[in-house]
Amino acid sequence: MAAAQPERKGAVALNIGEVLATLAEDFPSMTASKIRFLEDKGLIAPHRTPSGYRQYSDGDVERLRFILALQRDQYLPLKVIKDYLDAVDRGERPESLPGGASIAPLAVPEEPGAQWGGARPRSLGEAQLRAESGASAALVEAMATFGLISAEDGRFDEHDLAVARSCVALADHGLEPRHLRPFQTTAEREVALIERAVAPSASRRDPASRVRAAEEARELGELFLTLHRALVHGLISRMDG
Repeated sequence: MAAAQPERKGAVALNIGEVLATLAEDFPSMTASKIRFLEDKGLIAPHRTPSGYRQYSDGDVERLRFILALQRDQYLPLKVIKDYLDAVDRGERPESLPGGASIAPLAVPEEPGAQWGGARPRSLGEAQLRAESGASAALVEAMATFGLISAEDGRFDEHDLAVARSCVALADHGLEPRHLRPFQTTAEREVALIERAVAPSASRRDPASRVRAAEEARELGELFLTLHRALVHGLISRMDG
């Protein structure tokens, strides 16, 4: 079911600090630079006073919340989100985002901080990692040995949990962590390419450039995943032939 798109209306005029305070509970890592970056990308368009100050309505804030939730819960690139919002702004009523993705982001995380690239990172001990993933102690040890997960001060994060859940499922098909090491190697090579691509922005000291570099890195990561998925599915499709 299509999610309701926030309209650009509302008498309330908030400054950027007040917007950050409003979003802080669900998106505590949000920054003024990120809001300005989204404006530069054409996703939001706050009102400007004659002196140039930005004023945000309730509708602007809800639009921001919608964008951030889609990024957090669906891991969607900004271009995909913008295409959807542009269609809505034209008066269209798209039932889904491009590519058929759901447009019902979570209003808040199911578990505090349970998202990637968003707010509060979760921290899990080994016992909790095993309980939530279904991994045995031996599997956790093997994943760590082959570099698939890595504890920092004895704690794991959401990425480690996702890897552990995948490894548990793959173990049912006879695939062990020692077979999966190439995935980590490939990921490291892809990140090296991303770092090289965003280096011009990342090397600058101003916050806006760092936000821009982080968003570009995220976009590149999504493109790499799309390419990888297409290549794998293409090879699988030839197995029948």
